[in-house]
Amino acid sequence: MSVPTVPRPAATILLLRDAPAFEVLMVKRHHEIDFAAGALVFPGGKSHAGDEDPAWAEHTLGWDDFDAIQRALRIAAIREAFEEAGILLARRRDGSPLGGEASPMETRLGVDAGTMQFLEVVRDLDVRLELGALTIFARWITPPVMARRFDTWFYAAIAPDDQLAASDGHETVDAEWLAPAEVLRLEAAGKRKMIFPTRMNVRLLAQSRDASDAVSRAMARPQQPVHAQIETRPWGRVLVLPPEAGYGVVEEPFETGERTA
Repeated sequence: MSVPTVPRPAATILLLRDAPAFEVLMVKRHHEIDFAAGALVFPGGKSHAGDEDPAWAEHTLGWDDFDAIQRALRIAAIREAFEEAGILLARRRDGSPLGGEASPMETRLGVDAGTMQFLEVVRDLDVRLELGALTIFARWITPPVMARRFDTWFYAAIAPDDQLAASDGHETVDAEWLAPAEVLRLEAAGKRKMIFPTRMNVRLLAQSRDASDAVSRAMARPQQPVHAQIETRPWGRVLVLPPEAGYGVVEEPFETGERTA
C-alpha cells in the first residue's frame, strides 16, 4: 500500500474589483504547462523558500499581525499575482499606492524563473507588501489518493484601481476581469474550462453582491480545510464535498486527477 504524498503549501488569490462591475481576475494557463493546461484559474502557485525570509519584516505591512505560516503564504500569494498578472499589492513608504505597471515584464519573468529574488525586487521598488489586504477565502487539501497534492490557501483581496493586469505569456497567456456568473456561464457553454476547486470557489464568490461583500462573507465564514472526496456511484466515480465545507450539496463526475488539485 502506497504512502500518501504530503501536500505542498500553495497560495492563490482572488483579486476583486467593482468597476465597471463586480469582477474577479482570472488568468488562463498556458496550454503546454504541466498542470491545469488551458484552464482559467486565479493567480497562484507553490510557496517558495524565499517567501519565509525573515528579512521580509522590513518590507511588509502587517507583519506582526500574522504567524510565520500566514506571513509566508500571504507573501507567496502576492508574489504569484505579481508574476502571473503584474498586480503588486503594496504601498510606497509614504503610504501612497502604486500606479500603472508595477514592474517591467522582464522583472516578473526573472522572479518566476528564480533568477531574481522577489524580496530584492520589492526592496528596489522601495515598497511594502500589504499582508493585511488579504482575507482567507478558503483552504483546499488535495485528496490522499492523488499523486500530486497541495494544501492551497485561497485569499480574497480588493485589487488596486490604479494598476494594470497583464499575463506573463509564460505560465499564463491571458488575464481577464470577469463577473463570477459570467465565468460560470462561459464554462457551461464550453468556451472556458476550470478545474474543480476553481469552479467551486467561483460559485461561492457569485453569491456576493460586490467586492466588499465577498470579503465580508469570507471573514464571517468558519474556515476549515476542504477535503474533496472521491466516491463511486453506479454510473461512475464522483467528486463530493462534505456539507460543512460551505459549498452546499456538491456531486460532480470525476474526469481527471487535475480536477481535485
